[in-house]
Amino acid sequence: MSNLPLVSVIIASYNHAPYVEESILSVLEQTYPNIELLVVDDGSSDDSVERIQRLQLEHGFSFLVQPNQGLSRTLNDCIARAKGDLIAPLGSDDVMLPERIATQVAYMNGKPEVGICAGNVLTIDAQGNTVQKRFRERVFRRLDFDAMFNAVESGPPAPTLLFRREALQAVGGFDPEIRLEDLQVELKIAHAGYFIDVLNDVMAKYRVHGANTYKNRRFMVEQVMATYRCFADHPDYDRACAKFLNSMFLKCAKSDPVLARELLSNLPLRHWNTKTVRGLGRLLLG
Repeated sequence: MSNLPLVSVIIASYNHAPYVEESILSVLEQTYPNIELLVVDDGSSDDSVERIQRLQLEHGFSFLVQPNQGLSRTLNDCIARAKGDLIAPLGSDDVMLPERIATQVAYMNGKPEVGICAGNVLTIDAQGNTVQKRFRERVFRRLDFDAMFNAVESGPPAPTLLFRREALQAVGGFDPEIRLEDLQVELKIAHAGYFIDVLNDVMAKYRVHGANTYKNRRFMVEQVMATYRCFADHPDYDRACAKFLNSMFLKCAKSDPVLARELLSNLPLRHWNTKTVRGLGRLLLG
């Protein structure tokens, strides 16, 4: 294993007792042999700690329990302790497929320009059942800062992110002030000159349940806009913000008309498009 890069997988667990054991086991069952697993419970109030301790006694991975610090601070602390040159944060409700790490390490070998490697995901429900009506295969894509900032193509799915440590260090790691941590660090790494390569391989299962962050649309709007403000000097700033606001306006027009009206009030008329018109129709028809 001395010739294989060490991969540090970090699982920050928070109130995911029904899912965290499967998440941990999916790391332990990777075909790639040179992995260190760091698990931290970030102040869970359910029985996550007891479940993780039983697995830790059997498998011997690193496990710490701490008062709630938030995900970004926890990830930064774990990265500082980790020994790997490659870092893979994994949600404590998500699941790696067995070949994931082996595939990504092989791809990143000899490609120092790639700061992040990712792949495709399958969506599962709380019970682990696949919820996609049909799988839509996404082709390989190489994303630079402009492609990410302007959402030209789909971004890298969070459960598949594998970071070069040097890329994370170059941008100062995760920002504790931004609670939607993935998008900001991806943009910072791309802005620093690295590429984000998304392979067409399916690498993980993304679990959809009642507590998913993306379901809190007001939170999503606040955090994405805070992230974009970090790049307010970019010439595409206004256009990128408007594109995001138009998409969220369309999504909220029926389900959250109060938020939809707030979003519309922040959309200059010059940035209205077909999504704005469709959202208006939904909003007016109730």
